[in-house]
Amino acid sequence: EEEMNEALVMAQAMEFVEKYKNKLDFVIHQGGKNLSGGQRQRLSIARALVKQPEILVLDDSTSALDYATDARLRRAIANSNKKMTTLIVSQRAASILHADKVIVLHDGKMVGYGPHKELIETCDIYQEIYYSQFQKEAVND
Repeated sequence: EEEMNEALVMAQAMEFVEKYKNKLDFVIHQGGKNLSGGQRQRLSIARALVKQPEILVLDDSTSALDYATDARLRRAIANSNKKMTTLIVSQRAASILHADKVIVLHDGKMVGYGPHKELIETCDIYQEIYYSQFQKEAVND
């Protein structure tokens, strides 16, 4: 139960799980119809985290989360004491800003590779994606 609680906290799911009358014993309807998209995503991430994987693949798994929850989730994973390589597949630039390395794909081909600071200076496609999501003058790179 301790491992489940730790995974739920890391996945930013504990806040809504604790609101249910039966907490961890609440019933999830078929297809998760009694949960929001973000709640389903966070529970799926918690299920993966409780297994303590060596490699965690988050394939657009935060698309239904607001930016603040996404940031808290990524920070919790990064700050965990678990030895885990995390691969993040995302169209949301904010989700990969602090990644050690970013691979930029365009039309199925790699057009950029490196950390954000390098890509923002050298990769036109990355710049286009990034500045379409953030105002150029409002962001400190």
